[in-house]
Amino acid sequence: MILAADIGGTKSRLAAYNDRSNRLELVVERVYPSAEHQGLAEIVRDFIATEGIPVTSACFGVAGPVRRGRSKISNLPWTIDARDLATQLRLARVGLINDLEALAYGLDVLESKDIVTICEGSSEADGNTAVISAGSGLGEAGLFWDGHRHHPFACEGGHCEFAAKNPEEVELLEYLMRKYDNKHVSYERILSGPGLQNVYEFLRDTRKEEEPDWLRDQLADAARAGKDQPALISQTALEGKAPIAQRALSIFVSVFGAEAGNCALKFMATGGIYIAGIAGKIVPLMNDGAFMQAFLDKGRMRPLLEDIPVKIVLNDDAGLLGAARFTLIQKAFRS
Repeated sequence: MILAADIGGTKSRLAAYNDRSNRLELVVERVYPSAEHQGLAEIVRDFIATEGIPVTSACFGVAGPVRRGRSKISNLPWTIDARDLATQLRLARVGLINDLEALAYGLDVLESKDIVTICEGSSEADGNTAVISAGSGLGEAGLFWDGHRHHPFACEGGHCEFAAKNPEEVELLEYLMRKYDNKHVSYERILSGPGLQNVYEFLRDTRKEEEPDWLRDQLADAARAGKDQPALISQTALEGKAPIAQRALSIFVSVFGAEAGNCALKFMATGGIYIAGIAGKIVPLMNDGAFMQAFLDKGRMRPLLEDIPVKIVLNDDAGLLGAARFTLIQKAFRS
């Protein structure tokens, strides 16, 4: 039985899969609120005890850089060690990889229903690919094409400096610099759930848009109940209920398109770029033109970007599937 995990700052998802001739069959999946637990070992212990899973291999996709088998989760006070997990599970080794690298491994097992294409690109598109995902944070990963197959690799591109591309975004950057004490302002400060809330508060605090009383009350209620305020902002925008929410999400999508274009250029992702996370929840807005306009707006590199297929990943299990697939690939290499 394969134990796969997608460990994020908001939630940790664990799943068990059977390997049916390299076809992954889901047995059970559970979701744990990450902040309610002291560490990953506690969650793994509960999952194994509750589900009674006989684990024969395991891989954990984690939201943070992995170095020498260890990772400090970006938005949690957790340090994860692959050797400790292997000891806990009584295995010779376990996989510990970045969560976007895991998602990249999962792309090959997705079906047509799991993908929405927003730009077909060239019919002859091939080469490297890349994936970018905005969720609790902003993750990016590349897939190097060796002429025969893709090799996923992790990066921390979501923490690169945010580059404003118009006067409004300059004001947003200045606002965030003040908010974070003139410290580093990364793309993650905008392209994430908390980032969307940052954009909303920028519009509110600078009085560029008025915050309706009813929405202020709903956001306060959500905060008191420990619920997801960015999800409420996003849903309010999609339903067209408040101009401030609509404008916040519009800025979010434009910045997302710009950074996806940056990602495509940095990885020379001529084989395609996959957009995951929040994008799958806002497909109508991602597909209305603003995202692709910002994606393509790279001056002399526009013709190159026009040939790149751009696709949205709808399957929230892509990271889990990728973590499980990683164990199969490693097993094949060792045999």
